[in-house]
Amino acid sequence: MLTLITGATAGIGSVTAEVFAENHYDVIITGRRNERLLELQKSLVEKFSVNVKILCFDIRDRKQVEKSLHSLTGKWNQIDVLVNNAGLASGLSHIQDGDITDWETMIDTNIKGLLYVTRIIAPGMVKRGTGHIINVGSIAGKEVYEKGNVYCATKHAVEALSKGMRIDLLKHGIKVTNIAPGMVETEFSLVRFKGDAERAKKTYQGLSPLTAADVADAIFWCATRPPHVNINDLLIMPAVQAGVHHLIRKNQD
Repeated sequence: MLTLITGATAGIGSVTAEVFAENHYDVIITGRRNERLLELQKSLVEKFSVNVKILCFDIRDRKQVEKSLHSLTGKWNQIDVLVNNAGLASGLSHIQDGDITDWETMIDTNIKGLLYVTRIIAPGMVKRGTGHIINVGSIAGKEVYEKGNVYCATKHAVEALSKGMRIDLLKHGIKVTNIAPGMVETEFSLVRFKGDAERAKKTYQGLSPLTAADVADAIFWCATRPPHVNINDLLIMPAVQAGVHHLIRKNQD
């Protein structure tokens, strides 16, 4: 069995690769930071004795995506599970103050990058009559919060695309799942706040958020249901969060 995971250089993507490798899947890991991909490859091979292939590219760049994915041949082109995990938030501003570069980064990564990869991988699944596409969305694809405008819009798009893919690929025997996590402690806030570690840290103070491992476990569970079962949509939240506007924090000194 073979899984391709985008955004595998950190957080949910990295841990998802480990979970699949631990369960004897060969994996293709992708991302922009080659040194991290090399470290992950070495770790997975040593720990689990699986085959691991690296593809280093920027998912926002259509030509890079096409060149990298079209280079896959033989067994590496027989992808059973595609995990569209690459995504990010950039900036946190009211719409009238938004940075257009941030908007374009989120749209190019969260929507267009997902589409670029899916467009190349899905035809092979259709030809073989089997496969599973798992899109990592967000609670932000179901609810909207102040200053989240464009990020929320991109994750709403992921949810809509997941529903559309499910319908389009139904007759070809391909499963599609949308995974929508609530608050997860990864590099997410650090990226959103442009490397401001102190501000990012405050996001998770006073509570126990989800971990990357929690989401990776959910992804693997969805991917390993019996052939007659498809998880269309999975919303996973930390126990202290009921929605984007409902969160319990312990009192801070």
